[in-house]
Amino acid sequence: MSGASTAIRCGETRRVQRWTTHRQSVGLARDELRAALVEWGLSEIEEPAVLVLSELVTNAITHAFVRGRDIETSFCRGPQGVRLAVDDADERRHPQRRTPGEAGGRGLALVEALSERWGCSVRRGVGKSVWAVITVPGGRWL
Repeated sequence: MSGASTAIRCGETRRVQRWTTHRQSVGLARDELRAALVEWGLSEIEEPAVLVLSELVTNAITHAFVRGRDIETSFCRGPQGVRLAVDDADERRHPQRRTPGEAGGRGLALVEALSERWGCSVRRGVGKSVWAVITVPGGRWL
């Protein structure tokens, strides 16, 4: 997991949505992200951003399920990309990449490969926030 600071400046352009911990939420969250990227003129990063979001939402639903609690996605437009975050109510389980040969955990390698940086941080209230920054080719999050 990235050791980069989570103090990433977001512009005023942000979308936040709550989702039930049901597999159907993965596709709905992808649709919401696609719409935001088109609106923000960031269609060129749709493919990597949607793949990263799919992994983060799937992990939250599969590994961080807390009965009676939803997950929350937030998309924040930056100067050259988007910051994705998926918040869940499970404080104990943090994402960890697996070593080669171990079962599972390969999705986080994909998140790492497609993101400028990613990480996990404590959030206000209960739980954690797993986030990733996706930038346009050659761009940097300032």
